[in-house]
Amino acid sequence: MGTVGGSSFRTEDVDEAREELDARYYANRMDVVDRQRPFAARFDTVALGPLVIGDLSCGTDVRMSFGELGAYHLNAPLSGRMEMRQGSRTGIVATATEALLLDPAGDTFLDRWSGDCRTLSVKIGAAELSDRLERLLGRPVSGPLAFAPRLDISRGPGLSWVRFARQVAYEALAGEGLAHHELVARPLQEALLNGLLLAAEHPWREALAHPAEARRPAPVKRAMDAVRERPEHPFTTTELAALARVSVRRLQESFREYVGMSPMAYVREVRLDRVREELRAAAPDELTVSEVAWRWGFAHQGRFAARYREKYGESPSRTLRACG
Repeated sequence: MGTVGGSSFRTEDVDEAREELDARYYANRMDVVDRQRPFAARFDTVALGPLVIGDLSCGTDVRMSFGELGAYHLNAPLSGRMEMRQGSRTGIVATATEALLLDPAGDTFLDRWSGDCRTLSVKIGAAELSDRLERLLGRPVSGPLAFAPRLDISRGPGLSWVRFARQVAYEALAGEGLAHHELVARPLQEALLNGLLLAAEHPWREALAHPAEARRPAPVKRAMDAVRERPEHPFTTTELAALARVSVRRLQESFREYVGMSPMAYVREVRLDRVREELRAAAPDELTVSEVAWRWGFAHQGRFAARYREKYGESPSRTLRACG
């Protein structure tokens, strides 16, 4: 987190526009639908660590198709509309009062991007957003981070977030502003991730908006600390209970109440994080996914790959290729 870079792009060539969106966002196919109005793409984009924020328009009606995005994506039109499909969800429309928040998984189609549509288009790294949620909650999250597709941007937190994102992007595009300084860039990126998690609908929104007053009891903290210090160790629930100085049953009950999962599920979540860290730090020709998974205690490759994809929104092999 921390890299800042911007681009102001103009073209009347559809292929050039497609290539620019490929470079900044996702691989895509673009077709002009309305031949009566000239195609005139205006793409102002800025990359801020795990986010890409763009002010985009095409000047005429176009349609686009993508595979799986591999990232969360928000389209918030400032004017006009965008008609989209993703996976089994059809007929979802983004307007100046209601943005669309898309998932990393599921083939995605933009059936109509109206010529009068100028949109704030934000790509959000799936792993970074999930990691931010876990840091805010203070515990691993079981299951994928699933958002409601619609976000009210006519008022309240949604409108506030869109205004904030536009202002941050404007400052970053200005050149030598404070948004390019590491001391400012990192907090801004964290604030954008935090704000989206507070503005959008998802299963953990209430927990973020109204954090519990109760603190985790000492036995739970002792067990969690032991796992974080030596995640490679072949822990058992009995051993963790002994380290926590409580009975097995008490430890299991406390973990479910204060962590939201069993002690051994927590061990697996921490190990998954370590696998991801190692894959992101390595070159593809240095190691294989299977040897990293085995080293961190995941003997069943199929279950490991499924859990990894569920948590991070991409396959472990994709993580290794992308970071390499």
